[in-house]
Amino acid sequence: MKTAIIGLGNIGSRVAKNLVAGGESIIVAGRDLAKTKAFAKTLGGEAEAMSIADAVKSADVVILGIWFEKIKEFVITHRASLVGKVVVDPSNPIAPDGKGGFNKIIPADQSSGQIIAKRLPEGAELVKAFGTLSAGSLEAAARRKPEPAVLFYATDFPEAGRAVAKLIAASGFAPVNVGGVDQSVRIEAFGDLNEYGKLGRLVTSKEADAIIDRARASRLQSA
Repeated sequence: MKTAIIGLGNIGSRVAKNLVAGGESIIVAGRDLAKTKAFAKTLGGEAEAMSIADAVKSADVVILGIWFEKIKEFVITHRASLVGKVVVDPSNPIAPDGKGGFNKIIPADQSSGQIIAKRLPEGAELVKAFGTLSAGSLEAAARRKPEPAVLFYATDFPEAGRAVAKLIAASGFAPVNVGGVDQSVRIEAFGDLNEYGKLGRLVTSKEADAIIDRARASRLQSA
């Protein structure tokens, strides 16, 4: 399985470093190929630099480490090449509020995961992952001991989910599935399972399972 990381900003670069540290061979791609090649060299022999177009065509799993609005443009531009791929969306639909914080730029009950999933071509399978923690936590909490920190993911495609769960584990975190893409709002910014939402902290698998069970029970009671 070939994994490409598109975009080498705060999230993309840290995911790339964590995957290489976990023994994964990856493809990295960014707008500036010279800078991408220089970054790949810092990761060692397990990272190959490519143009964005070549990376998408070559990979089985495409992790989009770019802003939500840019992802919407990306899936249009590379629509044909995304057919048959597992597309990983770490994005959070937020923008600076001018006061040092952030605002959600889509309605509160909507998620970028659902929006991107609807824009993908038939045959592409979306997994929402790698966006539940800040870039700092992705770096500092990888391979935490004695128990790894959780990275949540959501998808409507079980096989794609298992593939991404393996990547989450290789990156030094415990993968926990929260359900289908309709649950991705919970793991995005301001959601109850996001580090900068109601959760507010890193959790272990045991803690995550307990939180998910309580939320499920609450929904059943209110139904």
